[in-house]
Amino acid sequence: MAQDAGANLAPPTTSSPRATLKTFIDYANEINRIIQDDRYLDRSDPRHRRLIRGVVDCLDVSQLPEYAREDKAAEAAVCLKEILDRTELPPWDEIPDLEAIDAAGGPEKLSKWQIPGTQLTIARVEEGSQQYEYLFSSGTVTRAYERFEEVQHLKYRESGPAVSEGLYRWYYSTPGNPTIAMVVSRLPEWTQARLFSLAIWQWLAILLALALSLVVMAGALRLELRLATLWREKHVFLYGATILLPIIAMLVPLAFRRLIDDGLTIRGVPLYALSFSASLVALIGAMLVAFQLGGRVAAIIISSPRVTSQGLNAQLIRIACRIGSIVAAVIIFLEGGQYLGIPVTTLLASAGVGGLAVALAAQDMLKSLFGTIMLLADKPFQVGERIIVGKYDGVVEDIGLRSTKIRLLTGNQAYIPNDELARTDIENVGRRPHIRRKATIQFPSDTSVEKIKSALDIVRTTLDNHEGMDPDFPPRVHLSDMNEGSIGIVVFYWYHPANFWQYLAFTEKVNLQIMEKLEAEQIPFAMPALAIRTVDPGSVENLPVPTTSDISSQ
Repeated sequence: MAQDAGANLAPPTTSSPRATLKTFIDYANEINRIIQDDRYLDRSDPRHRRLIRGVVDCLDVSQLPEYAREDKAAEAAVCLKEILDRTELPPWDEIPDLEAIDAAGGPEKLSKWQIPGTQLTIARVEEGSQQYEYLFSSGTVTRAYERFEEVQHLKYRESGPAVSEGLYRWYYSTPGNPTIAMVVSRLPEWTQARLFSLAIWQWLAILLALALSLVVMAGALRLELRLATLWREKHVFLYGATILLPIIAMLVPLAFRRLIDDGLTIRGVPLYALSFSASLVALIGAMLVAFQLGGRVAAIIISSPRVTSQGLNAQLIRIACRIGSIVAAVIIFLEGGQYLGIPVTTLLASAGVGGLAVALAAQDMLKSLFGTIMLLADKPFQVGERIIVGKYDGVVEDIGLRSTKIRLLTGNQAYIPNDELARTDIENVGRRPHIRRKATIQFPSDTSVEKIKSALDIVRTTLDNHEGMDPDFPPRVHLSDMNEGSIGIVVFYWYHPANFWQYLAFTEKVNLQIMEKLEAEQIPFAMPALAIRTVDPGSVENLPVPTTSDISSQ
C-alpha cells in the first residue's frame, strides 16, 4: 500500500556505479508498485516524493532547462528504466563498487562506466551540488527518450532485477492525486483511449483548465482596470490595493502549470509546450506587475500632505518609481528568460555588434534621462505652470521620463524632449508675481499745458490705490513724449495676483474710466496725422496713391 511506500528500501546512495544502478532500479520498481496498487502517484505526498527524489538523484540533470528540469528528469528516468528492463544486465558483482574503484587506481582511473549492451553511461560528477557522485551522465539523460525509442519494440527481460512493465505508459496517464484518480476511474471507457500520447480525459481536462484560467485572468485584469480608474484620484490606498488583481492574474498560469504537471500528469511534448507557455505568460505578468507597482507606490507617497501633487518633487517621485519599475521589469525578464532557457544575459552582455547596436540605440534615451535629471535638479517649472520655450507658449501638463507635455494656448499639445528643454532658455510665465502694463496715451500737439496737467491728474487719480495694487509697486504716470505730431503720457501699473483674466477685466474698467473723465474735461486724444504733399502735375510722382480701402479691396 502507499503508506508503506519504500519502507524496506535502503537509503539511496550514488557512491559507485553499482550503488547508483541498484538505487535507481529499486526505487523505480517501488514507484511502479505504487502506481499498480493505488492507480495514482502524488508528488506532493512526502512518501511518494521520497521515492521520486531517490530516482532523480541518480541522474545528472545539469544540462536540462531549469523551467522543465524536474519533469524532463522524471521522463528521462522512466525511459532509462524501460531500457534497463529490456537489457540483460551483468551480475551485481561485475558492476564496479567502491572496492573495484580503489582496485582500478581510484576515481580518476574509473571516472565512468558504460552498462554493457547499451549506450547508457554512469559517470563521476566533478562539480556542482552532487560533486564526486556517480550518476547517469548528462548526455545519457538528455538522450534517454531517443535511446528508449530504439529499444521499445524489444521484449522485457525475464531474468535479473525486477522489471516495471508498462511504466512508461502508466507514467503518461496516471493521475497525480487520489481525488482525480477517483474521478478518472468513473469516466467512460472511451476517455481512457490515447490520442497523441495522452489519454482523451487528459486532453479534455487541459481544455477545461485552460478555459477557466483565461476567464480568471481576463476577469482579474478587467476588474483591476475598472477599480484603478475609479479609485486612482479618490482613494489612493484602495488604488494601491488593486495591484493584488494583476498578481492574481500572474499566478493563474503557475497554478495551471502545477495542475497539468502534478494533477493531470501531462507528460512529454504537450507538457513542455504548455509548461513553457504558462511560464512565459507568468513572466510577462510579473513584468506587468512590476510596472504597475511603481505607479501605485508613487501615488501613495505623493498622497502625503508633505508632497505637493503638482510639484517637481512629485514628478521626481513618479520618475524614480518609474525607473525602479523598469529596472525591476528588466531583472525579471533576464532572470525569467534564463529560467526558460533563453540566453538573454549572454546576448545583452556580448561586446560585439549587438552590444554596440544596443548602446547606440540607447543614446537618445540616456540623453533624455539626463535632461530629465537636470530639469528636476534645477526646477525651472512644474506641472500647471505656463512657460515659453522657443516658439512654444503653454501650460505644462506632465513631466515624463523622456519628454515634457505642454498644452499650448491655441489648445494644441506639444511634446518637447527633456534634453532639448535642458539646453533651451525657458521663460516661466506662471511664476510672475504680477502682470505689468505699459501704455502710452497720445494727445494732440496743440493741447494746452493745463489740459495735459489735468490729464496727468485724471490718470493718476484713477490708478491711485487701484484694485490689485501692491504697495511696493505703485502706479507710475509721467509726461514722456513731445513731438510735432503729439504729446504722450506713459502709464505703468502692476496687477496682483498675476491672474490674466482678472487683469483684463480691470484694464477694461480703467480704460473706460479714463476715457469718460477725459471726455468730461474735453481733452481729446490725438488722431493719426495725415500728410498732404503738392507736386508738379507733369511729374512722374503725380500718380494715384492707393488708399487703405483700395488695398483691402484687392
